[in-house]
Amino acid sequence: QSSEHNILVIGVPNVGKSSLINSLRRLHLKKGKATAVGGEPGVTKAVLSRIQVCEKPLMYLVDTPGVLPPRLGDVETGMKLALCGAIRDHLVGEDVMADYLLYTLNKQQQFRYVQRYGLGQACDHIEPLLKHVALTQGRTQKVKVLTGTGNVNMMMLNYPAAACEFLRDFRAGRLGRVTLD
Repeated sequence: QSSEHNILVIGVPNVGKSSLINSLRRLHLKKGKATAVGGEPGVTKAVLSRIQVCEKPLMYLVDTPGVLPPRLGDVETGMKLALCGAIRDHLVGEDVMADYLLYTLNKQQQFRYVQRYGLGQACDHIEPLLKHVALTQGRTQKVKVLTGTGNVNMMMLNYPAAACEFLRDFRAGRLGRVTLD
């Protein structure tokens, strides 16, 4: 008599549910990817069909989109989830997230960002940090300025791109190993 196991894989967005399924499939069946993975939430959009991950015992996993409670308990929980990539950045705002990240790094005395971006010392305000990120990472944009004598093209620092770079560096571990809880 053969028994078959069906297991539903659930969790918050962007924690590696699809990666787990693919790894188990590779390990036990020596087969390639069965489900798409990505670095941001929302790659898995619907509950997919069963994916075989093992022969003996016969085991199937079902991938699901990430789930979150309909309402988060507080703003800080939402910010932590956003910094981890469980909520799409643009829904919260990269500038707000960057500000909260700077606050968190300073609170935990994680000052690796000071050296990474060539700051003289730790800073409490996000604007000077983003200015240094934009300068060191070359985050600029060409802007047309209307003057009394005509149009002038100017290079300006791209603060939104700098905020995204700051978040990317954090998520890649380039600002140190930081625990948000």
